[in-house]
Amino acid sequence: MPLLLPATDSLPQREALSRPDSWLVACFCAAWCDTCQQYRARFEALARERPDLVFAWIDIEDHPELLGDEDVENFPTLLVQVGGQTRFYGTMLPHIAHLERLLDSLAEGGERHIDTTLPDLTRLLSRNGGPA
Repeated sequence: MPLLLPATDSLPQREALSRPDSWLVACFCAAWCDTCQQYRARFEALARERPDLVFAWIDIEDHPELLGDEDVENFPTLLVQVGGQTRFYGTMLPHIAHLERLLDSLAEGGERHIDTTLPDLTRLLSRNGGPA
């Protein structure tokens, strides 16, 4: 499935996110960040390899409201929400294999819930691609 970009008309991703067991894998980035730009192609490729998950690319300067009170200090900063609950939020080295291992670990029963002040991005993005 292609990347979800906030404020875009992405019906397949919105429908996928509306399921109660949906997975959202979001990368918080910035257009000026060279590391983010290099990471994006691999992130997009992983999105195509795992069409059962929704992958979102969120520019923090274009959509700061999607961070709530959280700050992003390093890139890439990744978020994994399952059924609207945060299972991972943090900076990760820009090696796609690290994200693949994290997703596999969570799918195998990594049933941890992380408290953050992040909004429920699954819900926000399922409504017309999120805030405009």
